[in-house]
Amino acid sequence: MHTREEKLEAIGQLLDVLDILRVKCPWDAKQTNESLRCNTIEEVYELSDALLNDDNFNIKKELGDVLLHVAFYAKIGEEKEAFDIADVADALREKLIFRHPHVFGDRTAETASEVSKNWEEIKLKEKDGNKTVLSGVPASLPALIKANRIQEKAQNVGFDWEKKEDVWEKVKEELAEVETEINGKDQEKISNEFGDLLFSIINAARLYGVNPDTALENTNRKFISRFNYIERKAKEAGKSLKEMTLAEMDALWNEAKNQSSEPLK
Repeated sequence: MHTREEKLEAIGQLLDVLDILRVKCPWDAKQTNESLRCNTIEEVYELSDALLNDDNFNIKKELGDVLLHVAFYAKIGEEKEAFDIADVADALREKLIFRHPHVFGDRTAETASEVSKNWEEIKLKEKDGNKTVLSGVPASLPALIKANRIQEKAQNVGFDWEKKEDVWEKVKEELAEVETEINGKDQEKISNEFGDLLFSIINAARLYGVNPDTALENTNRKFISRFNYIERKAKEAGKSLKEMTLAEMDALWNEAKNQSSEPLK
């Protein structure tokens, strides 16, 4: 691993390269916050894929891409004379110190759960921090991740089930309401009740220490793998999927399921 001096030098050299590209490369020179935004989102999702795969090579690669975007936004801020990368680092350092009084101050927190409970209270005290508990949840987050974050933040201020087992009654209640509205055939009400059901299931996952986004993504990958097996076997038999019966596809699905020796990460 590199020394601290080598790490700082590497960051400095990256900033030097970006300064050159911003002047001499036509593409880099014309980029703005707006033009980069969608690319940034894509890079973060690519990093997410690498993290889910525990792929160290691509984690390093995608972290580099994300770091480039951080440096790029800071460069644009510098050109606007609004802030530079040092301001970004300074603000982050000050925030970390302020939010960890159990490390840098006189507050006590012996466990990770105690730290989490203190977190929202501390953020509300920040000069430019959140004005309400839920205001820190980005509006543009994907709905599943947003629901989980909303529930975590509510939990941190004590708004939660007294016993995690109680959540299953809520799940059952919401499922019954979905079934009722399906019988009523009002599509808007059906949609609303499905939303409530999904929210309650995400809540259950949180209470049992499961990240719902990761769990769903693992199931997505598992489905894709098994469905691809069905499609491949159909082609080997000279058939299209539409020519196969449901029973034939189910049999191949079970074959694929039995061949899965290891769970997906």
